[in-house]
Amino acid sequence: MAAAGWYHRDISQVVAEELLAKAGRDGSFLVRDSESVKGAYALCLLFQRNVYTYRILPDDEGLLSVQTIQGIQAKCFRTLPDLIGAYQHPNNGLVTPLLHPVQRARPDEDSGELGRGRGLCQAGSGEGPAELVTLPADGEDARGWGHTGPCPGAAPSSRTHIPQQLHQRLQEQIHSSPASDFMGFMAEYLTHHVQLDLEALCHGHPQLRHLSTALVTACRALHSEIDFTLAGLETLARVFDPPVSPRSPAREQVSDPQSAGTPTACDTAQTHSKEPTSPVPPCCSKNIHPPPQGFLSSDPDLELLLNKISTVNHLLSSLEKKVLKSLQEMVTRHNLALPSMATAPPPAARPLAVQNFEVKVGKSQRAALTVDVESGTVTVTKRGSSSPEEVIPQDKILQLIKYQSVQSKVRLVCARENQKSLSRDFIFPSARKREAFCQLLQLMKIQHSNLDEPELISVYVGTWNMGSTPPPRSMASWLTSRGLGHTQDETTASIPHDIYVIGTQENSLGDREWVEFLCASLKTLMAIDYRVVALQCLWSIKIVVLVKPEHQRRISHVHTSSVKTGIANTLGNKGAVGVSFLFNGTSFGFVNCHLASGSEKTHRRNQNYSDILHSLALGDKHLGGFDLTLRFTHLFWFGDLNYRLDMDVQDILTHVVKKEFQALLAVDQLTLEREKNKVFLRFSEGDISFPPTYRYERGTRDTYVWQKSKPTGMRINVPSWCDRILWKSHPETHVVCNSYGCTDDIVTSDHSPVFATFEVGVTSQFVPKEAPGSSPEALACIEWESIEVILKTTSRSKCYIEFHSYCLEEVQRSGENTFQNCDIPGFLKLGWSSKHLPVLNPILPDLEYLGDQHLLLSIKGVESCESYGECCLALRSAIGTTAQQFETFLFHRGEETGSVRGWMRVRVPRGRCGTRERLYEWISFEEEQEEDVEPAAEPPMCPKPPPQRLRSRPRSLPEPATGYTNPAYFIFEGIP
Repeated sequence: MAAAGWYHRDISQVVAEELLAKAGRDGSFLVRDSESVKGAYALCLLFQRNVYTYRILPDDEGLLSVQTIQGIQAKCFRTLPDLIGAYQHPNNGLVTPLLHPVQRARPDEDSGELGRGRGLCQAGSGEGPAELVTLPADGEDARGWGHTGPCPGAAPSSRTHIPQQLHQRLQEQIHSSPASDFMGFMAEYLTHHVQLDLEALCHGHPQLRHLSTALVTACRALHSEIDFTLAGLETLARVFDPPVSPRSPAREQVSDPQSAGTPTACDTAQTHSKEPTSPVPPCCSKNIHPPPQGFLSSDPDLELLLNKISTVNHLLSSLEKKVLKSLQEMVTRHNLALPSMATAPPPAARPLAVQNFEVKVGKSQRAALTVDVESGTVTVTKRGSSSPEEVIPQDKILQLIKYQSVQSKVRLVCARENQKSLSRDFIFPSARKREAFCQLLQLMKIQHSNLDEPELISVYVGTWNMGSTPPPRSMASWLTSRGLGHTQDETTASIPHDIYVIGTQENSLGDREWVEFLCASLKTLMAIDYRVVALQCLWSIKIVVLVKPEHQRRISHVHTSSVKTGIANTLGNKGAVGVSFLFNGTSFGFVNCHLASGSEKTHRRNQNYSDILHSLALGDKHLGGFDLTLRFTHLFWFGDLNYRLDMDVQDILTHVVKKEFQALLAVDQLTLEREKNKVFLRFSEGDISFPPTYRYERGTRDTYVWQKSKPTGMRINVPSWCDRILWKSHPETHVVCNSYGCTDDIVTSDHSPVFATFEVGVTSQFVPKEAPGSSPEALACIEWESIEVILKTTSRSKCYIEFHSYCLEEVQRSGENTFQNCDIPGFLKLGWSSKHLPVLNPILPDLEYLGDQHLLLSIKGVESCESYGECCLALRSAIGTTAQQFETFLFHRGEETGSVRGWMRVRVPRGRCGTRERLYEWISFEEEQEEDVEPAAEPPMCPKPPPQRLRSRPRSLPEPATGYTNPAYFIFEGIP
């Protein structure tokens, strides 16, 4: 089946329909993997411009059959090609015979798919030796010696000559030996990592860690094959063991490998559990022995196999010594020894103290605001006065209102004893100072709230391409969000966050070494021993999640995953790592990625994003059929996304000097691709008010280096915002980006570290006052008046809707659609009336509980049970006695596949309507209309809320209808 051209593996429904539309002939077909049933397939067939999808299911014996209507006997086949061959004949139950297979397109160069081998492909046609295609050496991964810390006394030519010379030797050897995946790994090592081992050797570290990693990775397939073979040999050897007494202790022991002639599977398993410290896989160096002298085999093939195993054992055992000796000679020959480097002591942590703010009251009066978080008071003192005018306890502060037109102005609403309330306006010197004041008041409210579980937490997200060099001794500016852009004020920079998520790329440190370094850095800065929630690595791509000790018990359901998107999607030099978990009742997802490099590789980066979105296994496994971006309350996606600026380098530099970042964002590839709905649909990103973070000259942040000499010529890497942080949250949840910027004092890499901090609302386990189901009237219900769906598809299939939610005991399903319109080519309009939509009963009826819940909807075809699109709806805005309209987008595998709208109502029984104000709801936004005050000369805050007269903090609200990009929406609505 692997050779069948009509089998397209895991492409999406949208891609399948596009391929069939291009084919254009009735009877055109292809087969893809089913998205709803593991191990099943979807047969897509074109007839009269419509695509029909049939599901092919395996039975308990592995026989395949096309799913049929109940009562009709299914035809079973042993293989997929047999099934396809049978249905190429008429009158077999399909709408038309399978006539014209749609072949898989050959991967082009831009897609990066250079064959199934790792860095290898067959060039030309006919017989002949395979041509080795070396891995692309880009500006991030192929570090020249001038970028990894030049060695004093070494000529510039010698810095790059050594890797090139070794790589040339490998290419010469390829012509006399067969090309293989192993050679691809060795080309990767010689191209990108041998210089790192050389540098480590210059520092006096002869471990050759990168060679070890390359060999272990290259021998991974050999590992699995040996494990499989050893298990069988061990079983066979035990068959011929001498009989032992049932009471003999020897029966409980593993037979001696010397006597049995076979290593034990237990030994092999133990070696796998250890972190490799040498380039030799433990099972090869320890368990496989050369054949004994005088060994005579009755079969020459078996004797040849034993000789080969012995040779592999010898080469792996001696290879590291040979490489080490060669590199040591090169160090001596090229005078590459490095002197020892002195390290500066870490800066002292700044404790949080009472903070003072100079403000203007009214038009000209000056005053000082003193915030004491520990005592829970705000003191107002007029300038020139020795005594405070007023001391306001935190429990008397009813509301904090931020003005939007004047981002340095705030209104404080306080309770008074014989009055309803009193409002006072204060104008700060800058918007940053105002934000620091608001954050301190928020922290004060949290500390004095006496809540058992938090309702608001702070999340730090950082990303940094380390350039395969060790980090500086201090990373204080990165971990405290100080530098350029929208940064933290010095008064709040030392406030510790609840969660730290650190993503790195090209991180050459060991996993344990990196985690210990992060924990020690945070302890120095915050005086807190943060606990490790998760660590996930893919080669040099790493993600670490740390939490405060008091939150460790609140973390559950931790999952990690990784996806390779390097050459042929098998190399881990590019790809993503992810972590997901629950914080009490709120789900979080974090993805750190390193996408394809090169200004011309925009399409490849988009494909990387799609592959990661489809393959990353995170979150609740019951939501595996949903788009990854819908599985979490909050999803943060960051890393070296590698999108570039499409502008001449000199023009870029001119705009950077003038800080004209909007002109550069207009040609930013990520911005443009997001506007085209190619990637990161409905994600948010903070305002970028910092210079491009790549490609700096190492050792300084004053100079960009955009030229790099390559064997193929000069490569141009224009300054770009490669390093980004984006997020996507469920509708009507609370998330605010408080900072987004980069450091300006960490110069070891050609990338600057990027940071973002967030204020995130979280939920906890709800405890109802009454037991659920104690009385019939104590049930809430979710009712539907109608639902209307527009799909971008050429299918004419009937559909149904699945309803998923943590507030439901089980998945619910609607009936088939009662209305269907396919008048617009390429689009399908479906409708459901209330009679065909289920009434949903949440497990708890309390309004406070339901206000935090969401529904996930999936539109599925009746015949194929494959999803055409998914969406998320919040229950909060639908609670009441009258139905409320909703409308939002449908997504599937990162693509916008349609839109959905309708009317819903969430009924809450009497006696269960009690609620309370959340800690994050006491801060509001208001437009300034009374007086014209000069705004502060600072970049706009992140994100800027939409203008409204008065409302609570910005939420992730559903988009209005005018935001639809689905053209069928306007066609069906009669809008020109």
